[in-house]
Amino acid sequence: MKLFKILVIITVFTFLSQCKKEEKNTLKATKNTSKEIKQKTVKKVVKPWDSLNHKNTTAFLTKYGNQHKENKVLIKTSLGNITLRLYEETPLHRASFIFLTKIGYFNSTVFYRIVKNMAVQGGDSDNKTTARIRNKYRNYVIKPEINPYKKHKYGALAAARNLDNNPNKLSSPFDFYIVSNKYGAHHLDGDYTIFGEVISGFSTIQKIAAVKTTPDEWPIEDIPMTIEVLDK
Repeated sequence: MKLFKILVIITVFTFLSQCKKEEKNTLKATKNTSKEIKQKTVKKVVKPWDSLNHKNTTAFLTKYGNQHKENKVLIKTSLGNITLRLYEETPLHRASFIFLTKIGYFNSTVFYRIVKNMAVQGGDSDNKTTARIRNKYRNYVIKPEINPYKKHKYGALAAARNLDNNPNKLSSPFDFYIVSNKYGAHHLDGDYTIFGEVISGFSTIQKIAAVKTTPDEWPIEDIPMTIEVLDK
C-alpha cells in the first residue's frame, strides 16, 4: 500500500511537470507568432505615384491621365492669377502637369526667366523642396506631342526642353513657358510641345513680362507661384 502511494505521487508529479512544460512551450510559440505578425504588418506603404520614373514615363502618364481627366489649372502669383486650359490632344503633357500640380510640386517654384517680347518661363527654383521632387522622379522626360495645328500664339502654354543632345525633342515635365508677345512667338513652332493656353489672366502675364531682370533674364525679385487643379 505504501509502495502504491509512492507510485501515485510520482505519476502525478510527472504529469504536472509535463503540463507546465507544454504550457510554457505553448506560450513561447504564441509569443513568436505575435512577433511574426507584427513584423509582417510593419511594411512600408508604397504610394501609387512613387513608381514614376524615367523608364515607365509613358505608361505611367497614360494610366494617370485616364484616371484624372481635369484640364484646367489656376496659377496664383503676387501679380495676379492666370487660368490655363490643357489640351486633350497632348495627353501625356496634360497628365504630367496635372500630376505635378496635385503633388504640390509647383508650389515651391517661381517664374525664373523673362524673355522680353517673347515669353515668361517658370517651374523651377532654388528651394530644397523643388530639388527634392525633381530628384525623386529622376528628371523624367516626356515624348513630344507636337501638333502642327497648335501654334505659339499669344497665351500659348508650352513645355521647355533641353536643347543639347536632345534630337527627339523630349520635353521637361517641370519647366514651362507662356507666350507673352501679343503677336506670338511663331519662330518656335514645331520645336516645342504646346499643351495648353491661357483663358484668363492676360493682364497678369503682361505684369510678369514687365518686371525688371538681370542681364541673364532672371527677375530681380522672385515671382513665386502656386498652382491648383480646377474642377472640370
